[in-house]
Amino acid sequence: MNSIFSLPEATTHAADVDNIFYLLLVLSGATAAVVFGAILVLAVRYHRGSAAKRGPLPEIVSREFEIGWTTATLFAFLFLFWWASSADLSRFSAPANALEIHVVAKQWMWKTQHANGAREINALHIPVDRPVRLSMSSQDVIHSFFIPAFRVKQDVLPGRDTDVWFQATKTGVFPLLCAEYCGTDHSMMRGRIVVMRQEDFANWLSQQPEGDDLAHEGAKLFVAQGCSGCHAASSNVHAPRLAGLYGRVVQLADGREVKADEAYIRDSILLPKRDVVAGFEPIMPSFSGLLDDGEIQSLTAYIRSLAHEKQSD
Repeated sequence: MNSIFSLPEATTHAADVDNIFYLLLVLSGATAAVVFGAILVLAVRYHRGSAAKRGPLPEIVSREFEIGWTTATLFAFLFLFWWASSADLSRFSAPANALEIHVVAKQWMWKTQHANGAREINALHIPVDRPVRLSMSSQDVIHSFFIPAFRVKQDVLPGRDTDVWFQATKTGVFPLLCAEYCGTDHSMMRGRIVVMRQEDFANWLSQQPEGDDLAHEGAKLFVAQGCSGCHAASSNVHAPRLAGLYGRVVQLADGREVKADEAYIRDSILLPKRDVVAGFEPIMPSFSGLLDDGEIQSLTAYIRSLAHEKQSD
């Protein structure tokens, strides 16, 4: 089914986005018609030299009617806000079985990496009828990941991980754009999303050059950067163990509690003295400027892979 501007509805939530757009367009048009219609009528009736009676305006409606009209308008606005925001917020809760793909934005290209380590530049192959979760970051400035046919638009920020998910419903090739001005060649920051049948996607993925997946890359980086010297189970340094950490609630030294998610892990690597774990000293050095966003994603994937391991004391 095609909708406004002949764009296909190529994801499960595209119809919801279009319905919200249609409703807001109709309401805005009706409001504009009433306002400009009243302006036109009054301009004609009360133009200079007309015989229309002038003077104090009579009380046309009661105060109760005005209060009721204002209240009804308020509730209509709240309903529209709830409807639009609930449809938008649903994009941030990916299903548990979602295929995870990492995206790094850089002037002026999109770099993507699949769970098995397969990499693409300015392209992304995905299967149809399967949820896909994108974990995105930027290496330089603000970009915006925009797939018009999917009704997906998500800003990609430097120094912060952002997520979005979708489930494609149509096979084909769809344009990928950057919707945030990001520099001289912003208009050239284009790519394509290739939606394939699930069996075709599996065949394509198996034919890609072999490479370590993110978790294995992170494991190597974990050792190369000396992280294992403190966080490994055999270490003599009193540092938090990472097995079973991801996804659980962490008690901090200042009494706060935080969930060990991607944002927490990223902050612990770059700003280790901000959220110090209760019972530990703030001795971890900052890796800000030493690791790029791709390396932080790899370390995060490695720590996430330890989520189901039993934590040692």
